[in-house]
Amino acid sequence: MKSHWMPVTCLLLGSLQVLLAYTENDFLVNANRKELTDSPLFEYDNVRKPTPTKGLLYPRDSETREVRSLDGMWQLVRSDPYDPLQGIREKWFMDALRKTGREIISMPVPASYNDITTDNLRDHVGTVWYERTFFVPRSWKTMQRTWLRFSSVHYSAVVWINGRNATSHSIGHLPFESEISGLLSFGGDNRITVMCDNRLSNRTIPQGSVYKVATDDGTVPIQSYTFDFFNYAGIHRSVHLYTTPLLHISDLEVTTQLTKEGLGRIDYRVWLDASKEGLQIQPIQLRVQLRDKDGHVAAQQINKAVYHGTLLVPNATPWWPYLMHSDPGYLYNLQFELFVASNEKELESLQDTYRLPVGIRSLSWDNDSLLLNGKPLYLRGFGRHEDSDIRGKGLDNALLARDFNLLKWTGANAYRTSHYPYSEESMQFADQHGIMIIDECPAVNIDIFEPQLLENHMSSLEQLIHRDRNHPSVVAWSVANEPRSNKQGALKYFEFLVNYVREIAHGRPLTAAINANSSSCHLAQFLDIVGFNRYNSWYQNSGRTDMILNLLTIEAQSWRDRFGKPVIQFEYGGDTMEGMHSLPAFIWSEEYQVELFSRHFKAFDELRGRGWFIGEFVWNFADFRTAQTITRVGGNKKGVFTRNRQPKEVAHILRRRYFALAKELDMFGLPEDLTVYISKHIHNEL
Repeated sequence: MKSHWMPVTCLLLGSLQVLLAYTENDFLVNANRKELTDSPLFEYDNVRKPTPTKGLLYPRDSETREVRSLDGMWQLVRSDPYDPLQGIREKWFMDALRKTGREIISMPVPASYNDITTDNLRDHVGTVWYERTFFVPRSWKTMQRTWLRFSSVHYSAVVWINGRNATSHSIGHLPFESEISGLLSFGGDNRITVMCDNRLSNRTIPQGSVYKVATDDGTVPIQSYTFDFFNYAGIHRSVHLYTTPLLHISDLEVTTQLTKEGLGRIDYRVWLDASKEGLQIQPIQLRVQLRDKDGHVAAQQINKAVYHGTLLVPNATPWWPYLMHSDPGYLYNLQFELFVASNEKELESLQDTYRLPVGIRSLSWDNDSLLLNGKPLYLRGFGRHEDSDIRGKGLDNALLARDFNLLKWTGANAYRTSHYPYSEESMQFADQHGIMIIDECPAVNIDIFEPQLLENHMSSLEQLIHRDRNHPSVVAWSVANEPRSNKQGALKYFEFLVNYVREIAHGRPLTAAINANSSSCHLAQFLDIVGFNRYNSWYQNSGRTDMILNLLTIEAQSWRDRFGKPVIQFEYGGDTMEGMHSLPAFIWSEEYQVELFSRHFKAFDELRGRGWFIGEFVWNFADFRTAQTITRVGGNKKGVFTRNRQPKEVAHILRRRYFALAKELDMFGLPEDLTVYISKHIHNEL
């Protein structure tokens, strides 16, 4: 019997009653059932497409807005794994969590909760409850609205303010928000309570299942999943309070183009929110200004009650990727100012202001290439994970800055957000530094294809695209990682999914990271760029680095011959223990990783010469934590860097590779420290 899951829903009938649309049996599966059976064929005629996301602009201070962070130390209570819904029945949200009588744990936000304590909270399955208090000034009560925004909670969440339901959300890695003006005590303390549920089922994105096992201490629930990274949970990213005017700019959409003559074009669309009952404010004018890095006005437009338009920018400075231009990641500041009629003498007064960083660039593709500003791209970079010691998948700006320094040190120009949307702050870093992004949704290793999974899959992509559509760094959407696309049920499933995503793709091509064979894959035919994962000399032909060149070039050619699209290898690599050495090279040693990479480099150069192979991505940027298995020594060790971001030997080899490609393809000079001085003769040759 399949596991069934539905998102948490809430119903307000006079006093709040929280009704959960799932039960414990919905999560539990027979531990003996075969998980990876072939999917039955489903009809998708009645599948509901997602309701388009509204709002969710990144919180930014302005003349008319104020932003406050709720990051810091919260209180956490874990639910009994045998009874995860006890807190709902007993209404823990109605009073302070300390009154539940359960242990109170101090918990940092943002962070995963798993690695903070020294007990078995790490492997907790079910719900935990977060709580903190915050103060709201009286000045926020008049003529403005107050919003609560979560950047990410894993995986489903229900939120209460002062015991009253505020919002809920059921997909991790993505933001959600709600206006809470009517729930607040202005000029006093307020209490926020969050129930977070980490359980996965066959219908969630990503998938998983919960089963029960008998232990020495009794029967306990166990979360199983097939993806190869740890199932961290908690409030992973920042929580913000922010204000807007009663009538405000709620959403923005921007697209750009760059002509050969250097004329930039920015098409924009603005949404206003005036949903307050009885609101009499009427917008009369929208002023749009584009300012360069020095604050000079590069273009502007004034609209009378029109909320879309086009800015033309003569001699525009383009957004270029790292190592393709001397000033990569150039961003303009696009300022939107909304004016309304003033009560005094019918003058115009400023109602709302929002500023959006914008990069001007053109993106196009054909059956051979992906082009940015008319120039073919060769993507070189990494698969990555949001993962680090102690904080798990929690946002850490120091770590983020370190990672981008290492990306640039290696000469990488791209990475894939494997296998979920990364933080909004990391997307902003990518824009600023000129690092291109293959933006991937959380659909990793999906299987057992059926309509409700498809609805959740579409919703995850719709939310991702809505969140990231204005980022110049995003050059493609990845609809899945290693789905069981060879199964019969995958054909109709992915045809429906990709057709939907193409409707909202916002000028980007669609791709996926596929580990099926080209002859059996039912997904690749629908994509614009074919991406594949293959671990020659690791999972296949272990220890044989003399079995890479021919196998890899033959497989890449087979993808090209069958589908006639550009091809990228999204994953290759091998686990390597830091400091383990062997001469001759032996599997798991640093020498073996170097040899494995070198053989792949030779294959990539052969494929580049064929005109349709457009990228190489290492798996992985840094070592990361996985579930406990006998095949993983403290996690996945395929990183070029260790988990604490120090280079293995192969990092220096990869750096020479990526900068050599920058010199060959874009005439970019090599860093002086790329090689160390050995002798005059050798140094001159290098």
